[in-house]
Parts: sequence; structure tokens; C-alpha cells
Amino acid sequence: MSSLSYFCCVNSEEIKNYFSLLPQTPLQPITDEIFIQKKITLYVKRDDLIDEHINGNKFFKLKYNIIDAAEKNYSTLLSFGGAYSNHIYSLAYAGKKFGFNTIGVIRGEEHLPLNPTLHFARECGMKFFYLSRSDYRKKYSAEILEILKYNFNDFYLIPEGGSNNLAVKGCSEIPSRIEVNYDFLICACGTGGTIAGIINGADEKRKIIGVAVLKNASFLINDIRKLSDTDKSNWKILLDYHFGGYAKFNTELINFIKTFTNKFNIPLEPIYTGKMLFAVYDLAKKNFFPEGSTIVVYHSGGLQGLKGLIENKKWSE
Repeated sequence: MSSLSYFCCVNSEEIKNYFSLLPQTPLQPITDEIFIQKKITLYVKRDDLIDEHINGNKFFKLKYNIIDAAEKNYSTLLSFGGAYSNHIYSLAYAGKKFGFNTIGVIRGEEHLPLNPTLHFARECGMKFFYLSRSDYRKKYSAEILEILKYNFNDFYLIPEGGSNNLAVKGCSEIPSRIEVNYDFLICACGTGGTIAGIINGADEKRKIIGVAVLKNASFLINDIRKLSDTDKSNWKILLDYHFGGYAKFNTELINFIKTFTNKFNIPLEPIYTGKMLFAVYDLAKKNFFPEGSTIVVYHSGGLQGLKGLIENKKWSE
């Protein structure tokens, strides 16, 4: 049996203070020709600016999970993710910041040297455990969890992407931070936890739109219903803006992101936020939004992933 050997000291009061002192982030207006033409008002909620390493939806997803782990006297956090996971990146930093040991169960084989995401996580003290893609698909099975317990003893388990009821509770606080009267609130969707919280936190007169970043993501609809635990009908998931699947993109999306970033000084990445903003522009062109609509798009951060794309020569600065 292996064990974690580095020092751990969790201060629950420090954790609560950090999450309670949430800075207000800008609601940045976007004035572009298509929106002027369609008489639409568009804002970007810049929650990418909450914190350098725990920002966007990850701040809200981790909030109550980390508080709960501290209050239950856990010293180790364990979660799952791919090699470029924003969740793994933020969790590793949170562990370093608050005194937890952290374990990242990573999909696929180990590749050295580590990519920028995993290098950062390791520098924060995270230990890695790699699962083959076939084993990763059954990561929550009794068999895999028993292997993890054998290797790492007792740990507080946070699911992939951080999406559980505590994450939904955190994300339900997002709508209350939007200081404008809006008709549509739009976010990118990976595991569904963020939009489930937003659905819970928004009143029913608002329309909530999720842009799926995975191919064949219709399963998200049922997952979101379970996570949100609500019968609200004021939301929908758009399934046609994945650009081929998770972490897939093409020249059209790259050009859109670079043009948008240069014009408005709002950094995007092609896995989540770039696809979401592309969808908003395309929907505006197709008259999806009624004249006079006010739209807020949620910037969920995740910009650390660009370093890996640049390293793999899939992206140029």
C-alpha cells in the first residue's frame, strides 16, 4: 500500500473566509454589428477574473465540496479528469492553498514530460493515478474505488468536473451575481453541473441556454434534470456547436476566437467559452433571440488549457 507523505494541515475557517470574500466581477458589454442590427444587448459575465487559479465555475463547484471536506476532517481530496482538465488544475491549487493532500485520477496513460496542466498540478503537490480509458469509463465502480482506497487510504471523493449536489449548490449562486435585468443566460456545458446550478438559482422568467461542448451530448438533458432536481422548463441544451467533440475545433472557430479576443480584450479558449460565444453569434444571425433581448454569457474561465494547446502546436499565440 502506498501512502501520501507530504504535510497536510487544513484550516476550515480560512477556507470559509476565502469563499465568503468573493469579489464582484465585471459585466462587460459587447457592442458588435450583428447585435446592433438585431437590437440585442449582450454582456459577458467575467467570472474568469475571480482568482488566477480557482476561477469561473470551478470556484462555485469547489466551494461547498471543500468546505464539506474540511468540516468532516478529511485531509485528502481525490477527483478525476483528463490530462488537460480545468477541474484537476483548480483542485490541485486549492489543495495547496488550503492544506489538503490531492489525488488526480487521470484518464489514459502517463506521458512525460507532463503537459502544462499536469505539471502545474504536480507542482501544487498533487499525486497522480492513471487509469486506462476502458477502466476510466467505470471509474465509480466498486472495483476501481476499492483500488483507490487501497492505494490512498481515506479520501474525500469529488466527481469528474466537480459535478455533484454540492457543486450545484455553489453554481446556484451565479445568477444572483448578475447585476442587470436579462432575458437569456448562456453557459458552456461539459458535465452539466454548472447549468444545473444556474437553473436552480435563476427565476423561471429567465431563459437558460447551455451549449454542449461534447459530441452526442443528449445524455446531458437527463443528467441536468437529476442534478437540478427541478421541474423548471425554462432551459434547453444546444447540441450542434461541439465542432466535432470535446477539445475538437477547426479554423473557423480559431479565427472567431482570435477576432473576438482582439476586438474586446476578453480571452477565450476553444474547448468551452469559444464554442459558447460562437453559438451566440450564430444564433443571433439566425434570429433565435427576439428583438430587444438582453443576453448574458457566462465566462467560466478555463484559460489554462491554452498552454497545452500551444505546446502541442494546435494553437498559436
